[in-house]
Amino acid sequence: MPPVALPDLSLAEWERTKDTLHLYLQIVGKVRLATASPRNHWWHVPLYVAIDGLTTGRLQQGGVTFEIRFDVREHALRVETADGRGESLALRDGLTVAEFHARLLEILAGLGVHVELLDRPFGVPMTTPFSQDTEHASYDADAVGRFWRALDWIDGVFAEFAGWFCGKQSPVHLFWHSCDLAVTRFSGREAPPAPGADPVTREAYSHEVISFGFWAGDQEVREPGFYSYTAPEPDDLAGHALQPPAAAWLEHRNGLLAFLPYEAVRTAADPRRALLDFLQSAYDAGSIAAGWDRAALRSSWSPR
Repeated sequence: MPPVALPDLSLAEWERTKDTLHLYLQIVGKVRLATASPRNHWWHVPLYVAIDGLTTGRLQQGGVTFEIRFDVREHALRVETADGRGESLALRDGLTVAEFHARLLEILAGLGVHVELLDRPFGVPMTTPFSQDTEHASYDADAVGRFWRALDWIDGVFAEFAGWFCGKQSPVHLFWHSCDLAVTRFSGREAPPAPGADPVTREAYSHEVISFGFWAGDQEVREPGFYSYTAPEPDDLAGHALQPPAAAWLEHRNGLLAFLPYEAVRTAADPRRALLDFLQSAYDAGSIAAGWDRAALRSSWSPR
């Protein structure tokens, strides 16, 4: 099978759409947060890659079983219930965040799902309440489709990499606060509480982790890329080599990241091998530096 042809995701070409989509995702994610049963490390809040876009998965509230999906083939937000009812909202250029927010709550209420959401973005530079945000209204359907095609491929490679590990591990999921697709491995040991950490951070990092992810770029990192970090961050993490050669250690606001530009994977002779090499080298660096029991955590399916 020939290597996949990954789409171009140059941040500057679709940043306005990315910001609008990110806020749409936050609103839908907050519905999931309000209706899903709590799980450790906030695993009840992310979204998931679906065959036609992104989904909340099955949710329940007030006796109604329902799902919300971003259908990027038809560019519509679909809300469907287990008893066959449903309604859609067309995703189009000019659809403001305020209108998206109001229409989604209206659709949910019409299906018998009544939720109260905290009306403000979380963890992003944008601070305008969703119900008042008429600034963000860009929707480039082609760019959104390219983003989803990349997520679809990356999700599959992350799932393959997850099979190489037999310890506690998260699903491959999309965290809507930062709009990154991620999978996280755990050593099995508790982590010391980070001084001054807020409740969200304390729950997320209650145990030692090495996390791997992809995000489309932001105001600090001006390109899409793959990352990995180890928390708590061990000494001499950056002393370990990364693969492929385009990967490097990057100082970020929350600590040291292993970083591989998406473009380096997209243009590689074998994108899958390039990404798997990066993920494994980042895991090797973090697990060796942090003293994980690597032999006990290695899956019988691991080729390395």
